[in-house]
Amino acid sequence: MNHNAPISPRPLPRSGDDRVREALHHTRRRGAVPAQGTEAVITGLAALALHGFSSAPPTAVVDRIDVLVPRVRRLKSTALVRVVRTPDMPEAVQLDGVPVAPVARALADAVDGLADAGVVRRLLTEAVRGGHCEPSAVVRELSRARLLSRPHVVDAVDLLLAEGRAVAEDRLYEMVRAFALPDPLWNVDLRLPGGPHLGGLDAYWPDQAVAVELDTRSPRLDDGDALWTEYTRKREVLERLGITVVHLTPRKLRDSLEQQATVVRTALMAATDREPAAYVVVLPR
Repeated sequence: MNHNAPISPRPLPRSGDDRVREALHHTRRRGAVPAQGTEAVITGLAALALHGFSSAPPTAVVDRIDVLVPRVRRLKSTALVRVVRTPDMPEAVQLDGVPVAPVARALADAVDGLADAGVVRRLLTEAVRGGHCEPSAVVRELSRARLLSRPHVVDAVDLLLAEGRAVAEDRLYEMVRAFALPDPLWNVDLRLPGGPHLGGLDAYWPDQAVAVELDTRSPRLDDGDALWTEYTRKREVLERLGITVVHLTPRKLRDSLEQQATVVRTALMAATDREPAAYVVVLPR
């Protein structure tokens, strides 16, 4: 054996950035590039890793990089790249110069290839708990991708919606505290004395007859319109009794907390200019 023979150096492992850029380069090697729009967008688990998801594997170890391309492009998947053709390319988010699918779209594309219920649950929960996007956006993309027929996805969505409501409630508590609003009664039911149930509320100021209700309807429900009709009916009944109802959405609480506090404060201050509200019984929910 020739101990003096040169030893071939081992190839250095590619970094996550190298793999992502190589995946994008693959989409540019062949075929015409569309005159308008984004030619390729990183999606799936790799995109979630780029968005900062701790529950997604780093791009250096993802089995294959998912790349969205327009349906008309003729490209083949490789050992590194899984080509995902789509008729509706999303508007890319630029992260360190890399075009990446928005979180909700990346989640749907990732979930499409996952059978592990635990992984799906962790990804969806982190999307909401980490403030990456609202539950409604995630469910909308899962529905578009026809993934809501899979039992493990439905179970994860139920947890996602519960997590989304908990986050919205925390933001509502924070709004009252941070902007020094009077303390309301939290999570109550209203009834007429000896009469029917009027509905549940997330916050209620009995002295001012002002209520806050969080609109956390699930967009996956077929009876979404019926549920909105019920919201509207309850609001109309309460306002006929002289109770002001302020509807807040999780997105409004996330994006414009101070503005929503101003809306509630204005309603509380306007109470002195209104006729006294009807007497209602307030019960814990």
